[in-house]
Amino acid sequence: MIRLYDYWRSSASYRVRIALGLAGLSWDTVPIDLVAGAQRSADHLERNPQGLVPVLEIDGLRLTQSVAIVEYLDETRGLGLLPADPVGRARVRALSHAIAMDLHPVCNLRVARHAVDQSGGAVTMEGWMQHFITPALQAFEAELEGGDYCYDAAVSLADICLMPQLYNARRWGVDLSPLSKLRRIEGALADHPAFAAAHPDRTPH
Repeated sequence: MIRLYDYWRSSASYRVRIALGLAGLSWDTVPIDLVAGAQRSADHLERNPQGLVPVLEIDGLRLTQSVAIVEYLDETRGLGLLPADPVGRARVRALSHAIAMDLHPVCNLRVARHAVDQSGGAVTMEGWMQHFITPALQAFEAELEGGDYCYDAAVSLADICLMPQLYNARRWGVDLSPLSKLRRIEGALADHPAFAAAHPDRTPH
C-alpha cells in the first residue's frame, strides 16, 4: 500500500502527487489539515519530526521532503525527470531548487503568517507573497529557452516544482501576464493527466 500524508494546497505535496501520477501509481491520501494544526499532532510528529507534509509511505519506507521523494520515485520508477548528461541534470536541479529551496521556504504559510503577525499591520499576506514570488518568477523565466517544458522537450523535476508555484502565484494575485514562457509551460502541462489530477481543486480536503 502507498499512503500519502497530504495537504491539498501544499506546494510540496502537490509536487509528490504529480510524480506519483507520472509513475502511474495509486495511493491512499491521508489529509493533514495544516490550518487546523494537524501537522503538530503527536501522530504526525512521529511520522515526521519536522511537522511538515508530505510524508510518503512506499516500498516499506517512510519518506519526507518533496524533492527527495520525487527523486526517489524517479530513480525507482524510471520517470526520466533528470537528464542523462551532467550539464542537463545541473540545469534542471538549479531551476528546481530556485523554486523549492529559495522561493518556497520564504513563502511558506507559517513564515508569511509570522511576518504578518509581527508587522503590526504593515505587512499583508498578499503583499508578502507578491513581493517574493514576482521577482523569483521573473528570474526563473529569464533562465528558460521558451519551449513547452522548463528544460528540453520532456517533463522534468523543474516542471514538477514550477506548476505548484504558478498555482500559488495566481492564488495570491501575482501578475503572470508578462511571463510568456511560464504561461506557455503552464498551458502545455495543465491538461497533462498527472498534472491535472494532482491539482489542488481535485485533491481531498
